[in-house]
Amino acid sequence: MTLAVNEHDAVLIVDVQKDFLPGGALAVARGDEVVPVLNRYLALARRKRLPVFASRDWHPGNHCSFRARGGPWPEHCVAGTPGAEFTPALELPPDAGIVSKATREDADAYSAFSGTDLTQRLRNLGVRRLLVGGLATDYCVLGTVRDARQHGFEVLLLRDAVRAVNVKPGDGERAERDMREAGAVAVEIGDLDR
Repeated sequence: MTLAVNEHDAVLIVDVQKDFLPGGALAVARGDEVVPVLNRYLALARRKRLPVFASRDWHPGNHCSFRARGGPWPEHCVAGTPGAEFTPALELPPDAGIVSKATREDADAYSAFSGTDLTQRLRNLGVRRLLVGGLATDYCVLGTVRDARQHGFEVLLLRDAVRAVNVKPGDGERAERDMREAGAVAVEIGDLDR
C-alpha cells in the first residue's frame, strides 16, 4: 500500500527535546532513534511543501507534573533551559510552527492541542491530515493523536518515528492500539509516496 501525501497534509513532530533523549532529565529509551527517521519525513515535507509543526513541553520551574510538586515526573523541559531545546540533530525547517504546551504551573498537557491554538493554525492552512511522530508514544503522542481525531483531523501515525516510556511493560503497544482504534492509520516511511 502506498499512500500519497497532498497539499492538505502537515507534519507534526511531538516533543523531540533534549530532556526526552538519552542523557536527558526524563529520557525515553532509544528516543534518539526517532531523529533520523523524522528527518526523512521532514525531507518529504520539504519536497511536497507541507507545513511542519513541532510541539514542545515548555514548563514553568514549579510545574505541577514535577515530583517536587507531587507530580509523577522529575523536573524536565523547563522553559528557556537547554533541556527544553529541540535536539539540533532534528532538521526542523526555519518556518516550522512551534507549539508550546503545559506552560501553566497548575495544569499539565500531554496533547499538542491542549491549551494551544494548534487547531486554528492548522485550519487556517487548510490542513486535513496530520503525519504525527515523536516522543513519547504512550503519553504526548497518544494525547496529541486522540485530540487530533476529536478535532476532525485524519492522522497517519509514523510508527517508525515514535518511542515509548513504557512505565508499565507494553504501554507503547497499548497506546498504538488505542490510536488505531481512534482512527489513526499506522504507517512507515516506505508506505508513503515520496
